[in-house]
Amino acid sequence: MFQGAVQLNLDSKGRLAIPAKHHDALLAECAGSLVLTADADGCLLVYPQTVWEPIRAKLNKLSSFNARSRALQRLLIGNAEDVLMDGAGRVLIAPNLRSYAGLDKRVMLVGQGNKFELWDEAKWQAQQAAGLALMSGDLPAELDGFSL
Repeated sequence: MFQGAVQLNLDSKGRLAIPAKHHDALLAECAGSLVLTADADGCLLVYPQTVWEPIRAKLNKLSSFNARSRALQRLLIGNAEDVLMDGAGRVLIAPNLRSYAGLDKRVMLVGQGNKFELWDEAKWQAQQAAGLALMSGDLPAELDGFSL
């Protein structure tokens, strides 16, 4: 399970060094084989290959006659890139994905259970502020009775 948020820097070649606390888990889970893809919120999703494969299979089963399904397939499958962690635990983020998410130098890697989100640091801060603002409004019905 991946959790927590960490600020990192992309190097001049667009490589991201995976933090040590996740590096060993990713080697054990998927031998360092990852999939990066675009997310509708403007960040990138980083999946272990073993987690991505059933998601891709479900996406491929969606109807090609449904415009919303096709749009989701185009976003997620169309932007998916297979990457392999190098010996130093780094992954190269393709230029098109860096451009899509607005990634320049300072980024946030955010654990989301079975995957990570990769955000431009400024976008992440704005997302956090928006999330806090939502907390002051009505919560979704599925959170009724939920407490921390």
